[in-house]
Amino acid sequence: ISQQKSQTLVPQSRRAEIMGLFQIHADDLPTLSASALLRFLHKDQMEQAATKETVKSLIDRYEIDEAESRSMTFEGFLRYMESKDCCLFDQTHTSVYQDMEQPLTSYFISSSHNTYLTGDQLVGKSHLDAYVSALRKGCRCLEIDCWDGPDMEPVVYHGYTLTTKILFKDVVATVAQHAFEVSAYPVILSLENHCCQEQQEVMAHYLISILGDKLLKSPLDHPTTGDLPSPNKKKVKVAQALSDLVIYTRSVKFISFSHSQDSQNSYENTSIAEKKARKLIKASAPDFVQHNQRFLSRIYPAGSRTSSTNYSPQEFWNAGAQIVALNFQSLGLPMDLNNGRFQDNGGCGYVLKPEVLMSRERSFDPSSSQHRLKPTQLLLKVISGSNLPLPKSGKALDPFVRVEIHGIPSDSRCKNTQTVKNNSLSPHWDADMNFSISVPELCLVRFCVRDQTSLFRSEFVGQYTLPFTSLKKGELQGRTVDVKWV
Repeated sequence: ISQQKSQTLVPQSRRAEIMGLFQIHADDLPTLSASALLRFLHKDQMEQAATKETVKSLIDRYEIDEAESRSMTFEGFLRYMESKDCCLFDQTHTSVYQDMEQPLTSYFISSSHNTYLTGDQLVGKSHLDAYVSALRKGCRCLEIDCWDGPDMEPVVYHGYTLTTKILFKDVVATVAQHAFEVSAYPVILSLENHCCQEQQEVMAHYLISILGDKLLKSPLDHPTTGDLPSPNKKKVKVAQALSDLVIYTRSVKFISFSHSQDSQNSYENTSIAEKKARKLIKASAPDFVQHNQRFLSRIYPAGSRTSSTNYSPQEFWNAGAQIVALNFQSLGLPMDLNNGRFQDNGGCGYVLKPEVLMSRERSFDPSSSQHRLKPTQLLLKVISGSNLPLPKSGKALDPFVRVEIHGIPSDSRCKNTQTVKNNSLSPHWDADMNFSISVPELCLVRFCVRDQTSLFRSEFVGQYTLPFTSLKKGELQGRTVDVKWV
């Protein structure tokens, strides 16, 4: 009777597969005993460190029936399965856990291009909110295009276009207010300076007077393994490039890898357009990887992207480029990858590059398909979804899930589940997938739900992206799909 009552409280639309999982481990009893829950954690969730205390904590947290204080009802089990404890993303990675004492060249740095824009780069609107939005997403490198303004007030906008203008001093004040809301690690202000000398002096005055102690004005004493300081040494500081205020991020023109090796200083970074960077990777990817072990590289979108579209950042991360700048206002696959990459390490905007990109012992070529004798096998089962968003038409979806691996070219591929007809509420796919991955440390996994609108067309519904190294094992849930992987 109790079991039937439990089932009637949870209709079919509320995850029948979770009910089935509960019944298997409860041995068809009304509740899941503490010992059965511990077996579930060990066997299905692969949490080998789980103990009786772990189980007690879960029951206390998710079970509201006081009469069942030593076991878990289905309602408690459902709350647990839909909680962060069963999130696909490893919750230990929601805090800063990586070594933050390495030089800046050792990190991928969340970076924005034309940060001031809320639309395209021809007629789009410039707004202070764009800086606030980027900073709240953990962005640590902001772009400020500075031009002479009336009344000796420098302005920020996309030059020679119809984009609207905002005052430079207001941008600096906005950065000062919001720079460290979500991350205590350094912000780099990338200044594209088109101002006359007089207005440059005005800019320097605002930077010093508004940012105050947050502004880095002199070199730091930094005993790191490189010539650049670590993020920790520059914590709660703003680094930027303007005249005498330039300390660590002076931008120089890239000439060649050999020229950089012989003549470039550690505090100088190269800013390279995407097309040139792509050619460098194609011609000599190992040299680019080695270059990025010593120097900061900033990659930015081609000027031909007038509608502010983005390139895929993955191809430049594969070569170790640290500052891969994207138009944060433009949603889509590139920003999904960027958000997925930088939710790691506590969302602080700095993610330590994998050892394969930092090793001085052997060169790394991301274009090669031969990296390891034994590749990593990723086994996934895409089980089901629930409450998928309906299109504007209100018609039920015909959804399928596309699982994409984004990494070096030989690792990058995708697989689809079958399509479930006319079911937005609780589509069930139960699809097994197997991926062989040679460099998992560089990979992102993207789960994308799409609506099959015709034989050859589908439309985006939702997605969730995370680093391969942040995947948990077990019966888990993402934002769009439930996933089981072992």
